[in-house]
Parts: sequence; structure tokens; C-alpha cells
Amino acid sequence: MYLSKLTLNQRNRQVMSDLARPYEMHRTLLSVLPDGGVHQPRNGENAHGILFRVDQQLQTGVHHVLVQSNNQPSWTQLEAKQDARSEPYLLCTVESKNIAPFFQLGQQLGFRLLANPTKRLSADKGNKGKRIGLYKVEEQIEWLERKAQQHGFEVHSALPSRQDHSQDRVHKLEFFSVQFDGVLQVTDPVAFLTAVQAGIGSGKAFGFGLLSLAPVRE
Repeated sequence: MYLSKLTLNQRNRQVMSDLARPYEMHRTLLSVLPDGGVHQPRNGENAHGILFRVDQQLQTGVHHVLVQSNNQPSWTQLEAKQDARSEPYLLCTVESKNIAPFFQLGQQLGFRLLANPTKRLSADKGNKGKRIGLYKVEEQIEWLERKAQQHGFEVHSALPSRQDHSQDRVHKLEFFSVQFDGVLQVTDPVAFLTAVQAGIGSGKAFGFGLLSLAPVRE
């Protein structure tokens, strides 16, 4: 599994377009990966398994993109990419590393997850199983706890923040996103590893689902 950190140049026109349209950001990231897995099912043997999240540094306003993939990316093309005004897509060389995650029963980890917490309405009354966002904090925590039970961990603490409601007008899509920061404990290492590799929740092609982990600071 590979983790990369991109620093975006917000003077580049494509960067601004990609930030406004997350699916286009997803396509830009896929463009630097080997062609073999682009059209593979996400859980297929040759799939890239790409997950990403856009983070904004509060002090500077700079946007970083964290990218996780099954296959080794080659960022040379994106590092050389410029717009018509010769503004580069990236501000610096991409930081990338190969990791082999291993988890232990009972292990505690700090986490960050940008998610699209939703629930599906019943199919009666003309709803046709429509999905809607969960806007109450208690509903968001309950959603996260259900995902934890499914994916081999318990939530010890979680603070929902960075709640956004954004639109991708080109693709006629709306997104409700919540960032969770907290501490979790591994209850099933195998299931948890699968969740880390595959991501959590819906909307993975739109920048949701990447579970970032770090040792707990005492």
C-alpha cells in the first residue's frame, strides 16, 4: 500500500477546477497510475484501490491531497503539469512512501476520517430508497459507531467537525461531509486492515472514506 502527499498550487486553473469538482480530482489522480486498474472493480485483483482526501492547512490556506493506492503511483507527469499561464499543478515534489500496515488486537490509534454519513429512506411514500445526509451530531456518531462494528474497531472518542455541504454542478451532485477526529481501538485486526485498505462509507470517488491513523500521544 502506498501513501502520497500532494501540495497543490491554487494559482493553477485545473487545481481550482478539481477542488470544486471532487470527481475530476479523482480522475486527475487516476491519470498517473498504471492503466491496468482504472476500469477494474474497486475490490478487483488489479484495482488501484485509490482513496484520497483534501486537507486545507489553516495557517496558510494551502491545500494538500493525501492519496492511498494499492499500486505504486508515478507522480512525474503531475509534477510536470502546467496550465496555459505556466503555473504548475503542484508546488513541490510529491512525498510518497510504501507501507505495510499491521494491526494488533486492542491497539489504540488516533484517526481522521472525512466521511459522507447518510441514511437511506424507506422506499414507500415515493422516496424510492433515496439517501439523505445525517445532520445531527448524535446521528453522525451513531453512523460512525455502526461502521466501527462492521469494520473491526471501537470508537473511544470522536469529534465531528468540518461539516460542509457542497455541490458539483457539472455532474449535478451534492455532498454532505463530516470530518471525524478521535481515538479508536482495534477489535478485529483482519477486518480493520480490510477497512483501511478499502475505505469507510460511500462516496470514495469524491474524496471520502480514507482513514488516516497515527499513534496515540500520551
